This record gives sequence, C-alpha cells and structure tokens, in this order.
Amino acid sequence: MLDEMDVKILRILQEDCTRPVADIGKEVGLSTTPCWRRIQKLEEAGVIRRRVAVLDPERVNAGVAVFVSIKTDQHNLAWLEKFHKAVSEFPEVVEFYRMAGEVDYLLRVVVPDIAAFDAFYKKLITRIEITKVSSSFAMEQMKYTTALPLEFARQAAAAAKS
Repeated sequence: MLDEMDVKILRILQEDCTRPVADIGKEVGLSTTPCWRRIQKLEEAGVIRRRVAVLDPERVNAGVAVFVSIKTDQHNLAWLEKFHKAVSEFPEVVEFYRMAGEVDYLLRVVVPDIAAFDAFYKKLITRIEITKVSSSFAMEQMKYTTALPLEFARQAAAAAKS
C-alpha cells in the first residue's frame, strides 16, 4: 500500500525521473538513503515499471497519430492470440487496447505521414483478418501526459489507515 511519502516521490519521478535521489529526498523531507530505499521498494513492487525518456514525435519523424478502431466477428482465443502477436510486432503501434462496447480493439499508431500509415495498414491486413476498421487522424494534440493521477493512490492509502 502506498503512503503519502510514496505518492510525493512518485509525483516527482513522473515529472523527471533523472532528478538525483538527494534532491527528491530533500523535496519530500527524507535523507538520501531512506528515499532511495523507498524508490527501490516501489520498483520491486512493480509500482515503477521502468524509467524512460519521453521523445518529441515531430523530431523523430513520427508526428502523425492515428487512432484505429477495429471490430471483428472473431471472438475466440486463437484469433485473439494471433491478432495480439501481429499487432505487437509493429513498432508503429504504441498503444493497443481490447475494448468493451461498440469497438473491439483500439490502436494508437504513430507514423510520419499518410503514406506510411497506408503501408502499415496494408501490412496489418495481410497478417490478420479484420471485419471492420475505422481510422481517425489526430489533427492537434490538446493534452498529452505520461503521468498518472495519484489522488487515487492517496485515497487508497487513507482508506487503509481507517
């Protein structure tokens, strides 16, 4: 269970995981060693899955975001496993979800341009049978963050204390 100190540390790490542990500890009111131990425990517990660099899509020629909605009439484990394997092998697919509701699967695909998306689409449909595909091109990114809201963790910690 996360406590208030863990939440403070996680908030800082979500903004900049390259900050020195001594600086993080100072900001949250801990010395370096206890702060480092908490970070290690958060990693061991799987709360912190990995530390990464967030890149500018335009500067790496992947500035076109396409949301691909997929419907299928295949609802069996064999097809799902084949689909999962196929989609996971495409580096252009940066997010992949199985959905509830009208859409069965949702992908976020990043490419340099429409021609690259068309090439991706053609490769995808040669690998797996899909019933219906709808692609929506993002015109403008209004908000983007990799930081998760930590109020829920705080609420869980408070509930555990009571």
